[in-house]
Amino acid sequence: MADLFDPVDIGGVTLRNRTLLPSMTTRLADDDGHVTDATVAYYRARAEGGVGLVTVEMASPEIAGKHRFHELGIYHDRFLPGLRRLVDVLHEAGAKASIQLGHGGSRARSVVSGVRPVSASAVPTPVFEIEHEIAVPEAMTAQRLEEAFAAYVAAARRAREAGFDVVELHGAHGYLISQFLSPLENTRTDSYGGSLENRARFGLEILRRIKAEVPGLPVIFRIGVEDFFSGGLTLDEGIQVGCWAERDGADAVSVTAGHYRSLPDAARMIPPMMYPEATFLDYAARMKRSVAVPVIGVGRLGDPEVAARAVAEGKLDVVALGRPLIADPQWVAKAQAGEPVRRCLACNHCVTHMRSGATLSCVVNPATGRELEYADATPATGRRIVVLGAGPAGLTYAAQVAQGNDVVVIERADRPGGAFRLTGLAPRFNDVVAAEPTFAAYVAEMERDCARKGVAFHYRTEATTELLRDADLVVVATGARYRFGLGAVVPRLLHTRAARSRAAHRLFASDRMRDWLYHRLRRGAGAAVAARLPLAARTEVVVIGDAARAGKAREAITSAYDAALRSTTRTTPDPTRPTEVASR
Repeated sequence: MADLFDPVDIGGVTLRNRTLLPSMTTRLADDDGHVTDATVAYYRARAEGGVGLVTVEMASPEIAGKHRFHELGIYHDRFLPGLRRLVDVLHEAGAKASIQLGHGGSRARSVVSGVRPVSASAVPTPVFEIEHEIAVPEAMTAQRLEEAFAAYVAAARRAREAGFDVVELHGAHGYLISQFLSPLENTRTDSYGGSLENRARFGLEILRRIKAEVPGLPVIFRIGVEDFFSGGLTLDEGIQVGCWAERDGADAVSVTAGHYRSLPDAARMIPPMMYPEATFLDYAARMKRSVAVPVIGVGRLGDPEVAARAVAEGKLDVVALGRPLIADPQWVAKAQAGEPVRRCLACNHCVTHMRSGATLSCVVNPATGRELEYADATPATGRRIVVLGAGPAGLTYAAQVAQGNDVVVIERADRPGGAFRLTGLAPRFNDVVAAEPTFAAYVAEMERDCARKGVAFHYRTEATTELLRDADLVVVATGARYRFGLGAVVPRLLHTRAARSRAAHRLFASDRMRDWLYHRLRRGAGAAVAARLPLAARTEVVVIGDAARAGKAREAITSAYDAALRSTTRTTPDPTRPTEVASR
């Protein structure tokens, strides 16, 4: 049986382990599409974290396929210097480098590219990219098809010239190759429409030409095997296309599912927390039984045990970790060492926030997309720190300052998590249906990480004079309080079926109502808590998270992260005081 951390070969390129960062748009490129320092820092963090193959985000082979502002460019030679620099950094960190060649097709917006979008057919397409619109693409003529083929080959050549080890063809999620595959979006009557073989011809022709005209460059063919809507690609068809891709030279097949037209909604292609772990694993396993080349699988594989088991059981060869590596760039190194990882919530904030026009970001990892801001940030050391509250802000702070400090967490409840556990009982979190196990897993791993680093926990405990006596710093992370006596009502309501009713879902879907629930009906009570603490005059007090200002989880965790890592105070460790709580 293969192990998750065994090497694996893709088209003659050996990956140091069986993990892969899939393409996820960052918006860290500049206006034109050039690699920036922020782009390099983002990918460097994941490569240094141990991932085997870094797939740089979707880049269109021609300007007509550009569908987002600040989208990485590869359609012209002027992008080569930045791409070379990026590849060099990835190689220095020990990772292999790939880039996804993806054409927006009908989803490429004219306001972004400056030209009319093209597709298999002139089928009106709903597009959301900062704003909603209905795009009506131009059906590609025979000449226009040839131009696209040539553009893909030229982009692959540039990728090789830049030093990429592999390229990936994006044949999923409703982009151009996927549009040709879909009977609803492909109404052609020529040799590129009608039967599955004809609909697959466009993507497979691109594959064949790259293999013939850019010899020696391994190609991964990414296929969405199930579109989840009437008129989309079906599972049997998707498996067949994967088999044809192997026949035509693909060095690996990457299996995903979902489409912008998926039902009940497009979130299925990046399955949020309401979907089970390893959502698409059975699809990858079926492809694995059908092809001899390596199979890459994706979709809620962020639990290291689940990922390792998928490889060990032979259901796939390589695990793609998108959101998990956004949440924790060190996922691979930590998992290999048996250490806790910062668990992704599968809340899809990273996706929805990016589609709103912002750079990539994460609820549980404030450094995502801001790696440069934290490049030299380190906490002060040699201090005895008492953290009041074991919610997400308190746990985040404790984890960041544990090394080199004596850290104690005091929590009045009998377990960590605070009000964050109640969030899993709410109808929605961010823009997805909430699921309690996701929050429980995140809290459990954060507590385990803190304990491994020597943080001591005191549950069912008040902040007494004895516990605070020697504290150099007290961090108040006790959360917010509901106004008007609702503090006792809300938890009871969330534990009832009423919280899962259709009416509750509609209520929580309202931005205005969520603003009331998160902000207006709650207030930060940290200042009042701090005023009552029996502290020595020399003790410093910092209020973080909801205790400082009632808000959403991302704001609270970011507050804790900044307070921990952006402290400019440095002290010399006192040799008479233990710096590891575990040594007590």
